Amino acid sequence: MAATSIAPLLVDPTRLSILSLLSTARWAEFTFVRDTVGLSDSALSKQVGKLSDHGYVEVRRGYVGKRGRTWINLAPAGRGALESHISALQEIIGQARATGEAYVPPSART
Repeated sequence: MAATSIAPLLVDPTRLSILSLLSTARWAEFTFVRDTVGLSDSALSKQVGKLSDHGYVEVRRGYVGKRGRTWINLAPAGRGALESHISALQEIIGQARATGEAYVPPSART
């Protein structure tokens, strides 16, 4: 069953959105991720912390001029988890559709 490939951390739609966004960007600025995903600074920090603790994202802090900036990048482990998670979801959907298409309601059976 595909459920074994489901990444428990990515069941949360917010974390799934963050990794999906980062899969197409390289070292995205914190504010870009925050605005795109629609979170507050503190909510994004909390989610990025969880993703970082699992090795799914890398965080880099620095300065642009005198202003502090934070950048986030999808780590190889995060890319693998995301791809596996998406494949598992696609498999579940495919199985459900095939089962649904093959279903014959009791009232239609002769």
